[in-house]
Parts: sequence; structure tokens; C-alpha cells
Amino acid sequence: INVMLTFWTILGLTCCLLCRAFAADLLPLTPLTFSPFVFNSEGNECIIASAKHCGECIQAGAKCGWCKDPAFLKQGEAVSTRCDELQSLVKRGCNVDMIESPKGERKILRNKPVTNRKKGGEKLQPHEITQIQPQKLNLTLRSGEPQTFDLKFKRAEDYPIDLYYLMDLSYSMKDDLENVKNLGTSLMQKMSKITSDFQIGFGSFVEKTVMPYISTTPAKLLNPCTGDQNCTSPFSYRNVLNLTSDGKQFNTLVGQQQISGNLDSPEGGFDAIMQVAVCGNLIGWRDVTRLLVFSTDAGFHFAGDGKLGGIVLPNDGKCHLEDNVYTMSHYYDYPSIAHLVQKLSDNNIQTIFAVTEEFQPVYQELKNLIPKSAVGTLSANSSNVINLIIDAYNSLSSEVILENSKLPSGVTITYTSRCKNGVVNGGENGRKCSNISIGDEVTFSISVTSKGCPNEGMSDTIKIKPLGFTEELEITLNFICGCDCQKVGINKSPLCHSNGTYECGDCRCEDGHVGRECECSSNDVATEDMDRTCRKDNTTDICSNSGDCVCGTCECKNRDNPEERYSGQFCECDNFSCDRSGNKLCGGHGRCECRVCVCDLMWAGSACDCSLDNTTCMASNKQICNGRGTCDCGICKCTDPKFQGPTCEICPTCPGVCTEHKECVQCRTFGTGEKKDTCEKDCSYFTLIKVKDRDKLPQPNDAAYPVMHCKERDANDCWFYYTYAVNNNTVKEVHVVDSLDCPAGPDIIPIVAGVVAGIVLIGLALLLIWKLLMIIHDRREFAKFEKEKMNAKWDTGENPIYKSAVTTVVNPKYEGKC
Repeated sequence: INVMLTFWTILGLTCCLLCRAFAADLLPLTPLTFSPFVFNSEGNECIIASAKHCGECIQAGAKCGWCKDPAFLKQGEAVSTRCDELQSLVKRGCNVDMIESPKGERKILRNKPVTNRKKGGEKLQPHEITQIQPQKLNLTLRSGEPQTFDLKFKRAEDYPIDLYYLMDLSYSMKDDLENVKNLGTSLMQKMSKITSDFQIGFGSFVEKTVMPYISTTPAKLLNPCTGDQNCTSPFSYRNVLNLTSDGKQFNTLVGQQQISGNLDSPEGGFDAIMQVAVCGNLIGWRDVTRLLVFSTDAGFHFAGDGKLGGIVLPNDGKCHLEDNVYTMSHYYDYPSIAHLVQKLSDNNIQTIFAVTEEFQPVYQELKNLIPKSAVGTLSANSSNVINLIIDAYNSLSSEVILENSKLPSGVTITYTSRCKNGVVNGGENGRKCSNISIGDEVTFSISVTSKGCPNEGMSDTIKIKPLGFTEELEITLNFICGCDCQKVGINKSPLCHSNGTYECGDCRCEDGHVGRECECSSNDVATEDMDRTCRKDNTTDICSNSGDCVCGTCECKNRDNPEERYSGQFCECDNFSCDRSGNKLCGGHGRCECRVCVCDLMWAGSACDCSLDNTTCMASNKQICNGRGTCDCGICKCTDPKFQGPTCEICPTCPGVCTEHKECVQCRTFGTGEKKDTCEKDCSYFTLIKVKDRDKLPQPNDAAYPVMHCKERDANDCWFYYTYAVNNNTVKEVHVVDSLDCPAGPDIIPIVAGVVAGIVLIGLALLLIWKLLMIIHDRREFAKFEKEKMNAKWDTGENPIYKSAVTTVVNPKYEGKC
């Protein structure tokens, strides 16, 4: 059952997120950032408005003005053409003094400086402490014109704090109650480090006292707990202790509290929060920082759940405490989240949800719906509640979020924040600053804009304040819906045939009358006789199809472009159908009157594109076109085709052209040359076009103007190729090949290889020659030896000293027998 109830709680909370947009009427103070009105960019808003009087004109936009000069309108122009942008009216001949264009203004009525006070210093009452500046403004708004002002916010040190501890006393919170009983003095001691003026209060809640939320049997109404547990009777909400600075009293009264019980898991905490918020006098809230600590270990019921108990009346958001007990829980349904948001914001209460880890996701979603709220994880027995409160307070107080009350229809507001460390935010984040410490000052730039005439011109008041703070800026809005000249209008004026009011230079006809001077009845406007007077002849359309026949007189139509208009007795003229030159009407040197250009002095032609001033043809030698041409409409027409340029001074094919431009072409293309350091300054007089190879260069036969081909060499003996020409628009063009043509260097490897090979071959040749010489020498020596051998004569006598090497021995016993 608990799991299912938790599921339905999360599902219902998600639905509330989707439905929040439909609860805007319950959230007048929900902080919003509005975008300024975006005017139609396709036309002139003043012309589009087709204003019939000055009041309508100034409501069309901030740039609109009304010319009240009686002689301003030309024949055929409608009254609405008096309404135009200011610069356009002046250009059309309306004196500035005759233009009605009131401006909005800003007036500061109360501007008390923010308080600079240190802890332990002068004791101030809460109403004497100022944290926002200014406190009261008066804005006079003109349609479409924003009024911008700065709002300062500074966190005051030692600012008083009221804290109300609202605790779930269902049976599952039994252990938590024991720890909360000593909360008063401990929390007072901790908070004394933040503020010297601290008050604390206590309240408890359980559930609506009807089935199926509690058991209504007599025994269970006396003791809803089971077994031998002694519990108090169930109740919806009870204010146990009003806000007090006596921490011991808190401990005493909380120590007397007993646990109660109910049947379902979600609790009736929303009923309790509503009563704490709206019963300010009974709770004892002061105009200081207000903190509500909501402690529970379960989910919550919200609007619609009361039907389970037969309760169908929606919560009325009023205080129903009798003897400090909520007495209408059985009569009114639980409040919706949107309703709670409104009441908490109205009463400047910042909520801290101290919940167990199991319900963190549910209350995180709830926090996203309630501005200036925080969620902390409560331990199983609430032992960490003090640290949780301190951390949540520091988190809440370090962020300031501006909110505004409900705006009148047609009024928008935008915020831009300038926070710490120079951080600037706009859009949705423009209304808040984070990480603000005590003593830090931040500024918000706020723009208020109106469109039209809100509230039918009646004044209204809006308020802007930081969420969670009681201080606010009160702004009185006044709306400019009419012109000063309307206030001095002459009713039933003879100038209007006594059928209208003469105001702001023209007649404002009564109902039933029309015409420039209200001379016709609206019933007689569309007669054939009157239409005949609106035709130039029988062959033309009524008012040349560019206007309306009103009371026998053509009133020409307006165009979206404020510079364009029809005129004339029959609207046969206009100022936009003249000839154009250079895509400009009358070449920009004249004005278009009745479809014909009236040229300015020294200009002629149907489009005023022919200058009669020959100074543009004057060369530096004081000759017209250097004596090589004629000046035609301020442009030189060269008689010698070789010459070009504004004064026929350029000859792209004459000798010396290549040398003249060599250095500039070299530095701009390759970043080298004598002018590489001054290239940007000295060589920007021509347009450089790079090509890949010489075949891509313009050829004389292909170009429509003379082209000079150039071949130049740089300091590294590299060649570069380019062409120089002046095109038909007198623009100097240089086409250049983007790579240099340099002579090829020696190939080292073959040279080295050749030298080595030569040395080897020479060595081999020398060896062969030496060998050959040695062979020839040896053969000669051998031949000589052979010859000497042949010619030698040897002596055959025996050598007297020669002894034979053979010794013969004879055996004396040998007889020659075998």
C-alpha cells in the first residue's frame, strides 16, 4: 500500500508540473522574464497604423510623431500621413516645433540607501534596515519606449530571522521527536553566529481527521497506535509554540508533545503549511527573514486527494486556527501546489524540506516548483537537523531572485543582472544572482515597456521584490495615450463645419461625418456625382486607382515604405516611379516629383546620373582628361585606345610598365623584394589575382582591354611572370603566376659518383699500364738471356779439383761364383 501511495504521489506531482502553466492566475508573483514587444520589421509601424488622430499615432510606436502644422499635408494626402517617423516628417518639411512626440520619463520618489551595518553595531529595528534601493518609482510610459532603471540589492549583516519548525508527528517519527526536544537551545546557539535577533516556533501535523486517512472508531480516535503504545489523538495541524526568542520554552513545550498515528503513508502536511503561511498574526511572523522547516519521512496529499474522504470544497487559503488547532480540515480539500506557491510568496516565506533519503526525489521535484526553497536529507532519527537547517539557510540566502507582481495587459518587463566578479546575465537568468555573501552588493537593470494604451490610460501599480524578503520596490505606471495638442482642441469648430473638433492641425470628425473638413455626411459619400469629381477624365480610374474618393476629394493611399507616397488632385503622382541609376532613385542626386526627377544643381539626365561638374575629369596637370579624351557626365572618354583610367593617365601597354610594378608584384605575391617591409602601404593600388601557370594568364586577344605581359627576375635569378591591365571599370588588375621559375641547380649525386668512378678507372688504367710495361720489360730481359745463352762457349776439360762422388769397393773373397 505504501509503495502504491508513493507512486501516486510522484505521478500527481508530475501532473502538477504540467498544469503549472494553467495556474497563472494563482501565481501573480511568480518571477517571469518577458521579452520586449517586437514590431513588424516589414514596414513602417507609423504608416501601417493609419492613425486618424494624434493619440493613435503615438501609440503606434516610440519612433512615431504627428505633424500638427495645418499646411503640412499636400493635395490628395490622407490625414494619416501626418503620422510618420520623426526624421521622415522633418525631411517632408514639418518644423520640429510642430511635431508632437511625447517622451516617457522616470522619477524616483523614495531612494533610501542600503544599510551598511556590522554585527554588534547599532541596534536597528527590522523596518529600519534597507536591502534594496530605490524603494518607490514613478514611470511614465510611451508605447514602445522602454524605461530602464537600476535596482540595488545588498545583504545586510546581522539581519533578523524567524524560524518555524513544522514537524510530522505520525508514529514513524517517534525517534525524531526525541532529538527535536532539545532543538531550541542548540539551534539558538548555532544561529547566534549568524544573527543576534533570532526567533523560533514549533508546530505539528498528522492528517485529516476523517476516513480513510485515520481510523474513526472511538478507541482509535483516543489512541490511534496499536499495542501498548500511548499516542495522542489524531489532528490535522496544531500550532504548539508561537515564534519566540526563548529557546528553553521551545524545549519545554516540544518535550511535552506525543506521537499520533494515521492509516495511509502520505501526510496532510500541505494543510499545515497553508495555515502557517496565512496565519501570520497568530504564528507571530515579523517583517524579517522567514524560514519554514518542514520535517517528515513521508509524502504528501495535495488538491484532489480530499475526495477520498468526501471533501470536495477547494482550499480557501484563509486562516482557520481556533485554540491553535486547524478546525476546517474535514471541510476543505488539501491546497494545490500552485496555491501554496502563491501564499508562501505573498508572505515571503522560504521553505526548507527536511526529509528522509527515501523521499528525496519527490521533494526535489516539489522544490523546483516552489521558488526560494531547499531540500535537505534528514537522518533516520533527525540527529542532523541543526546542520541541515544551517546549510539550507546559507544556500537560500546566497541567492537573490527578483519577482514582480501581475503586470497590466500590454506591459512587459525584462531583467539584466550584474552579479559578483563582473558576471552579467540576461533572459531568464537576468533576474537572479548566486553566491552572494553578507555585505555583497549586486545590481539589476530593469526595463519596463508598454504597448498601446494599457488600462485605457488609467494608472496602475506593480511591485518588484527579492523572493523571500519583505522589502519591495513599488512602481506607479502612468501611460501616455494622447498628445498635448488634443487638450486644446476646439470642439464644434467652424473650421470643421461645426461637425468635429479641430485639434493637432486637422479636423477630427464626429460620427456620421467625413471629409477633410467634416463637410460631408457619411451617407452621401458614395454618390456617382462625387465619384466623377475624383476622375481626371472618363478614361481614368477613380483617384487613379491609388486612393479613395471621400466626399468628392481623393485621399491617396499610404504605402508601407514611409519614403514612398501618392499625391496630386487625382493621386496621379508619386515620388517613387522615377528613373533609377546605380539602383538609386534619381541616382541619389535629385528628388522624384510626380514621376519626374528634379535634379540637384550640377546634375542632369532623366535619372540625374549625368554630372555637369568636370572636376572629376581634371588631371594632376590641370588638363581635362590629360588632353587625351573628353569629359562626358563627369567621366573621361579617352580618344586614344591605348590610354585608360579616370583621367586617361594609364597606359598599360606602354614601355616601362613592367619595371614600374615589378617590386609591388614581387612583395605582394612572394613577400620578397625591396618593398616587402612597406608592401601594404605602397602596393595596395591594384587588384592581385594569382594563377597556377603561364597558360592561365590573360591573353591580349582574349581580353576586352589592353593587357601587358611581363617577365622579371628577382635577386635569386628566378623569373616570375605577370600581366598588368586596367579593366573597363578603371580597376588595375595584375594576374601573376604564383610560382617562381628558377634555374635548376647541379645534381650532386651523379657528380660525386662520376668523380669516384673516374678515380677508380684512372687507377685501374695506371695499374694496367704498369703491368704492361713490366711484362714488356721481363720479355726483353728473357730474350736477352736466351740470346746470351746461345752465344756462350763452355770449356770441356775436367776440373782438377773435381772428385767423383762414387766409391767402388771390391770384396776380396768374391770368386765370381753363385
